Amino acid sequence: MEPDLSKYVLEGDNTMYAGPSGLVVPVVTRAGEEVGDTGQSEGATRISGVSIQHTPATRLWFGKVSNDAGYRSVPHHHGEAETGGYVLSGRARIYFGVKFEDYLDMEEGDWVFVPPFMPHVECNLDRNKPLTWMTTRTPENLVVNLPEVSDVELPDWVDRP
Repeated sequence: MEPDLSKYVLEGDNTMYAGPSGLVVPVVTRAGEEVGDTGQSEGATRISGVSIQHTPATRLWFGKVSNDAGYRSVPHHHGEAETGGYVLSGRARIYFGVKFEDYLDMEEGDWVFVPPFMPHVECNLDRNKPLTWMTTRTPENLVVNLPEVSDVELPDWVDRP
């Protein structure tokens, strides 16, 4: 019996992704060639592996974020973007809710979804070791900074172990 190949028939037009040769092919960003012009924050380094800046992607940002030991972001949200994260190494905390009174902690191997327009603060819980995440956003790496809050306003931040 012949396999049913109909499920592999193209049902759309992907010609907008064609390269100079006219072929639609995967695009590889080699290690060390990632794009770093992603709006860096002091204590956080973001590199883009897949984004509109250097691939044909139009609705996806996928990159690696490294946070210095003890890093804490300013309050922010990601606009209309849905955000997914995966902790590669280290311990993370995300504050959210009214006045950032709630938080969730994560460690290596944990995944997180942050809904669009949700104000939050991202933190590296460890005072001595970096935190590394893989992060993806759709449609793009949107960041809207909000008014700062002090360390003492974040529950259990100042006196963390």
